[in-house]
Amino acid sequence: MRWLTFVMFWFAVGFAVLTVPVAAIPVRSAHTEAELISEVRSVQPGRPFWVALRLKMDPEWHTYWLNPGDSGTATTLQWQQPAGIQAGPLRWPYPQRIAAPPLASYGYEGTVYLLSEIQAPADLKPGAKLALRAKAEWLECKVECLPGAGTVALELPVQAEATAPSVHADAIAAARGRLPVTIADWKLRAAVQEGQLILRATRPEWFAGEIGPVTFFPEQDLLIEPAAPQVLEVRPDGFLLKLKRSAVSTATPERIAGVLVAPAGWRGAGSEQALSVRVALEPVAAVLSAGAPDLAGLLVAVGFAFLGGMILNLMPCVLPVLSIKVLGFVQEARTGHAWRYGLAFTAGVLASFWLLAGGLLLLRAGGEQLGWGFQLQSPPFLVILCAVLFLFGLNLFGIFEVGTSLTRLGGAGPAGGLGGSFFSGVLATTVATPCTAPFMGSALGYALTQPVWAALLVFTALGLGMASPYLLLSLSPALLRFVPKPGAWMETFKQAMGFLLMGTVVWLGWVLGLQAGVSALAALLAALVVLGAAAWALGKWGHMAAPAPTRLTARVLAALGIVGALGVALVGVEQQSAASSGPTQATATPSEGIRWEAFSPQRVAALRAAGTPVFIDFTAAWCLSCQVNERVAFSSPQVREAFARGGFVMLKADWTKRDAAIAQALAQFGRSGVPLYVLYGPTAGAPPRILPEVLTPDIIVKALQELS
Repeated sequence: MRWLTFVMFWFAVGFAVLTVPVAAIPVRSAHTEAELISEVRSVQPGRPFWVALRLKMDPEWHTYWLNPGDSGTATTLQWQQPAGIQAGPLRWPYPQRIAAPPLASYGYEGTVYLLSEIQAPADLKPGAKLALRAKAEWLECKVECLPGAGTVALELPVQAEATAPSVHADAIAAARGRLPVTIADWKLRAAVQEGQLILRATRPEWFAGEIGPVTFFPEQDLLIEPAAPQVLEVRPDGFLLKLKRSAVSTATPERIAGVLVAPAGWRGAGSEQALSVRVALEPVAAVLSAGAPDLAGLLVAVGFAFLGGMILNLMPCVLPVLSIKVLGFVQEARTGHAWRYGLAFTAGVLASFWLLAGGLLLLRAGGEQLGWGFQLQSPPFLVILCAVLFLFGLNLFGIFEVGTSLTRLGGAGPAGGLGGSFFSGVLATTVATPCTAPFMGSALGYALTQPVWAALLVFTALGLGMASPYLLLSLSPALLRFVPKPGAWMETFKQAMGFLLMGTVVWLGWVLGLQAGVSALAALLAALVVLGAAAWALGKWGHMAAPAPTRLTARVLAALGIVGALGVALVGVEQQSAASSGPTQATATPSEGIRWEAFSPQRVAALRAAGTPVFIDFTAAWCLSCQVNERVAFSSPQVREAFARGGFVMLKADWTKRDAAIAQALAQFGRSGVPLYVLYGPTAGAPPRILPEVLTPDIIVKALQELS
């Protein structure tokens, strides 16, 4: 029996030799291995099949796409096949963006399969061999770049009937799945405006998936800046993608060609990720016109904005200002004129929200990646806000009054007048911006993708929601019977509110330190000391009972001290801010038991492709809601254990400073501000789950259980 086993073994070896394609030894350069492979073990006369130039790069090395971007050279394949064999053009799977600041390239890392379809001649005879031969040239780069070249060859047996696929069939099929496709139901348009290329995509009616991150890879050289952020604006009917034109482009092409890559899939989760773009340029007005917004969606956004505005009144930085407002209503309830001051307060709130919305929309139209609370990313604004709140707090303590005091300006009575009520509305809106209340996130994200009139309508609803409790009290004084009658308790209450304001100043100072460094914080503290001294002098010698010369001198010196202190602080903070313009580092919080990684779109894409569960925390030090969630939810051992059991990679997107990549990611989820909490499960391509703005340990644990 041993001789029979010996014969069968060599028979199997011989059969394998006859049926497995005979390929040349792979060509090897310094850091890349090149080989010509096939999806089939044998070819049939007249039947097409796919082959691939497989390039396997060493770790951290890459080769280039058909448009290499800022630097590099595309891989080439020159066929040397005999007459009768038709080889199709090289087909390119979609690339990745490879950053090398300040430049960026388009290419491949790891292993790539560059495809070509071969048409076998119809006159091939079974039993013959089909020989394929081509010269491959590529450029391999890490920091330095090296050229690579070699002749690759492949020999396949000709058989009348197809045999089993080759060992490379699955890899080639996967590469074909990364080729750009045309989906006619996705309507694509393009325009050029003031140094920008704008792509607009209108989704099909049947598309129910999420529009996640979208990246455009142009086939034309010098069309856009490869390293510049690509600004995505999600709209109800699709999205806009704004791209910076190349600084060295000399002409505008008539047509745009390239690839739009969406990891979420163009037909939904698990579908094709690369969409071919072949469009002619159109007038920018035609491309940007958003059309009439969906009425149902607009009404929902308006309702959510109104509810979110009402909830803003409960935020601790807003509460002191509005509590003083209520005291003013208590004092004026008997005069019958409280409604006038309520309307003035509402006007101040609305004017502030309109100003904020107008600035935000104008800056975003200019290409800035901004969202709710964007002014708190400015260190000079933080200095001014700290100074105003500090002086307001001193006024509540009774340190100083100037005719109509800040306390009275915050009230509703004649001492503050209609102007005082208007000012209190402005101040309340200003101190509300660090907070994002429930319902606000989705409403504001929707507003910033709509025409200007619709966006202003949503912001108006937000302002009316915030002002509504006080407007209602002013119009219905009978409701004030639930508030204690005026008395000595009001003075104590005002002083207690002053401590809340001082706490807000400390918190905003901490934010300033994170943004601009310890020296900037020291400049702010020094300015506050001078402001305190000026306020004390104003209260001691600038009151109405003091002699006129003394009063005038005190007020002039106090004004000079305030202006000088603020001026010196602003200059110092601006200098320190410019010197510390890097990204904000993760801060120590009670959630330190969780191992956080810095957020980047590339990291998210890599983890999703590997099927790794991901949690993304979009946060900022100036976002009060974010800080509360840190201490209430993420500090819980139950939450930390749940994330650990699920194998989640925890990414933190810290938006304390302006960051275009984070702003773009927020826009991709239909949001314009923080907090935002995103859960990706282990299924690659599955849409993410968005958690509420206000978190508890139970909410997070339940979401993780449902996801698993």
